[in-house]
Amino acid sequence: MTSSLVTGGQGFIGGHLVRALLERGDEVTVLDLRGAPGRALDVHGLTEEVRLVEGDVADPAAVHRAVREAGSSSGPDSIFHLAAQTLVGPAAEDPVATFRANVEGTWTILEAARETGVGAVVVASSDKAYGPSESLPYRESDELRPAAPYEASKAAADVISRSYWPAFGVPVGVTRLANVYGGGDMNGSRLVPETVNACLEGRSPQIRSDGSPQRDYLHVSDAAAAYLAIEGAVLEGSGRGEALNAGTGEPHSVREVIELITAEVARTGVEPVEAEYLGEGVPEGEIDRQFVDASRLTELTGWRPRVDLADGISEAVGWYRSHHRG
Repeated sequence: MTSSLVTGGQGFIGGHLVRALLERGDEVTVLDLRGAPGRALDVHGLTEEVRLVEGDVADPAAVHRAVREAGSSSGPDSIFHLAAQTLVGPAAEDPVATFRANVEGTWTILEAARETGVGAVVVASSDKAYGPSESLPYRESDELRPAAPYEASKAAADVISRSYWPAFGVPVGVTRLANVYGGGDMNGSRLVPETVNACLEGRSPQIRSDGSPQRDYLHVSDAAAAYLAIEGAVLEGSGRGEALNAGTGEPHSVREVIELITAEVARTGVEPVEAEYLGEGVPEGEIDRQFVDASRLTELTGWRPRVDLADGISEAVGWYRSHHRG
């Protein structure tokens, strides 16, 4: 049986990835903080199906404990490193804690992988690592130009991770995902869960911008599939030391996403509400327009996004409606 270690497996994307790994028959170990918010394994009913190690990804002792429990003396077959501070606002408020989680946590995982000799390490970067750019879509050959703490933390982790292949022979690949959404995201500060829950509760969603910022929205099922595709490429030797984009290649405005959500909620019989746009342009510390070219990942693995935005929003609304507690 294949053994996999997932750091940050209690998070939104991590929970979906854990489910995908279990569905393919893996023995899964999860390393995450005690009391992580929105515990995905509980939400998905997977807690009893995994080995859970509670600890800080920047703590070498916790990481080595998780690696030992996840596999034999040579470690697990694959490590998926998703644990991170993932929110732009808190990253700006406390950059030191963000750098510790996102950068130190990454090299701690890589050092453990180097010592044990795992088959593949897949590290989560982000399209935010590119920073603001006039040239779109982002391509993997573009220079990383982070301009804010969160962007910088992901860019640093990205570069450090890729260096471990030529320097030490650690078989590592990096994911640069677009904005991920879908059912199961318990973080109410994010656009989709907050907007859906506001509509279900009959209150106006509070939007920090004027609705004009554009993002590439990737459904969480496609994100999990991208992790598995990149793992496969690394195991085969074709994706080692590379960062690979995963997205739809189609930007959509915040306003467009909100209109899709409100229309879908209204179809369920809930009284429609109007969003309240509180800002002008782009909120401070965020990028106005982002989307990625994922053709390299498709070329290497055949991966393609399967869920379009309308269908993905319909799925998300259905999930939150069935799980809504007010």
